[in-house]
Amino acid sequence: MTTHVINFTGPINASTCGQLIEKASLAVQKDASCLLVNIATMGGECSYGFTMYNFLISLPIAVHTHNMGTVESMGNIVFLAGQRRTACVHSKFLFHPFHWHLQGAVDHSRMSEYAMSLDYDLQLYAKIVAERTANAKEQMETEKYLIAAPRILNPQEAIATGLIETIELPRIKPDYVTCCIYS
Repeated sequence: MTTHVINFTGPINASTCGQLIEKASLAVQKDASCLLVNIATMGGECSYGFTMYNFLISLPIAVHTHNMGTVESMGNIVFLAGQRRTACVHSKFLFHPFHWHLQGAVDHSRMSEYAMSLDYDLQLYAKIVAERTANAKEQMETEKYLIAAPRILNPQEAIATGLIETIELPRIKPDYVTCCIYS
């Protein structure tokens, strides 16, 4: 048994979600003892971020997530799937308000649906952050960050808020099985 590494350096979307599921499933099939997900992402689509989170926490092996430089927006949810969470000394976490890109005309019914979905995603995001950082010294005001007041956390602040347990360099060993997801 060995550690499998996924270097995730892209947006969170349908393509990268499918790739993560495929590569993590292969690691499990090959009897990996641990899955290390090195993450550098500016975030992406809520639905795929929640899917990736739920998939990673369901794996029957240990999952370690590591912030390689920046984890932003929905990337925080994917990052929080790690049972062990670490970050590089020169890294950051960004929490900011959700935004959607709408194309074409939107009727009242569709706008109501979008508003409900946006509110639901906000509550789900805040719930996951609260669950995964429950024992932290400092509680985050996640809903505030997602509505009106963005926040950037450095690694020391990430420790205090329970996002990570320690600051360290990424782990690279010759016997690790490594793959990349970047677009």
